[in-house]
Amino acid sequence: MIEHPRADELIEAVAGWVESIRPQLNPRDAFLSRVAVNALNAVKRELSQGPAAEVAARSRLSALLGLEADLGALNAELCERLRRGEMDVATPGLLAALKAGIEDQIAIDQPSYVSVGRR
Repeated sequence: MIEHPRADELIEAVAGWVESIRPQLNPRDAFLSRVAVNALNAVKRELSQGPAAEVAARSRLSALLGLEADLGALNAELCERLRRGEMDVATPGLLAALKAGIEDQIAIDQPSYVSVGRR
């Protein structure tokens, strides 16, 4: 049986290699390599945390809207209800659902920002 490296292992290997050559790069390329490593780490977090965040978002929006649908349809329905004025900041659970979704996304995109915000 052939075993292939998992996506997270490949990302980690590439990020590690880029980090290992960064000290030898000129300042501009060193900066760009740091950007590349940050992007790779964001992809790794998306792979590991994204599915659970999507399930949680779908659950929150389903409960809020009283609908069972995929996340895209739920987001579209939420936006439509907001546009029509059927929901607003006074809608029970709306702000909590939006805040939880934003925190989940920021935990993937910029985890150090979420940890500061949750203190």
